[in-house]
Amino acid sequence: MLSETVDRRVGVIRASGHLSAQGADLLRGTARALREGGHRRVVVDLAGVQAADDAGLDLLRRLRIRFAEDGGELVLRHTNQLSAEPV
Repeated sequence: MLSETVDRRVGVIRASGHLSAQGADLLRGTARALREGGHRRVVVDLAGVQAADDAGLDLLRRLRIRFAEDGGELVLRHTNQLSAEPV
């Protein structure tokens, strides 16, 4: 299960737990809300994520592409410790 803490002031989402497709969908909704709220740049900090699956990582990659297509930027931090594995 994934949980998030959001700093709406600066557009940062801190995630913790296990990143699955369902968790990535939660992050996607929050990131889109921040973007619609006026943040051109949204940061997703994954330092607290212990494990991820392929579907969750793929959803975040696609979201980053969509942000760029819309003139925004989605920054994914601390992804180097994540490898796709079943959760």
